[in-house]
Amino acid sequence: MWGKEMIIMLAEGTADTLYMTLMSTLFGYVLGLPMGILLAVTDKEGIRPNRLIYKVLDFVANLVRSIPFLILLILVIPLTKAIVGKSYGSSATVVPLVIAAAPFIARMVESSLKEVDRGVIEAAISMGAGNFQIIWKVMLAEARTSLLVGVTIAVGTILGYSAMAGVVGGGGLGDIAIRYGYYRYQTDVMLVTIIILVALVQILQGLGMLLSKKMDKRRV
Repeated sequence: MWGKEMIIMLAEGTADTLYMTLMSTLFGYVLGLPMGILLAVTDKEGIRPNRLIYKVLDFVANLVRSIPFLILLILVIPLTKAIVGKSYGSSATVVPLVIAAAPFIARMVESSLKEVDRGVIEAAISMGAGNFQIIWKVMLAEARTSLLVGVTIAVGTILGYSAMAGVVGGGGLGDIAIRYGYYRYQTDVMLVTIIILVALVQILQGLGMLLSKKMDKRRV
């Protein structure tokens, strides 16, 4: 039972889970960061209010976030096949993970940017700074600690989503837990996968919080 093959399988499952989590976080921020910036900037209290843009982005974010991940996973199968060429495996799971993560990340980015002291922004405006300069050198710079905490939260959430993908053959530790722990009633395998998942979350979040604290010290 707990021979070399099982250990190799768990090691590969751990690697696949990390791959799905980190890749999905990366691409999630590629989409979610600009979306979050636009939400903060076009809000009625933002530096460039635009009711139409804000309402559209707000609706999209709320719509995607309201769909349970397992249902979203099934809904985007045609898109996943078009991009990856198949609907199963770790690479295929990255597609729905990014779609699910992007609005979540956008909301966290929006929240972080709205925490920036309005006085600092107004001071930059009074000195003639343009919108891009305010966003890049003031808002993002001032909110960097909060943004890093958001990355840490996003990684943990996405890792949990990746485990859910095991229900439909998404690969990784979730797939192992479903195939062996659920279908074959091998509770010990499921417990080991849970322990590994918990350890991964603790390690990744610990590193993220440590980095955010160091960035906060530099700011002081």
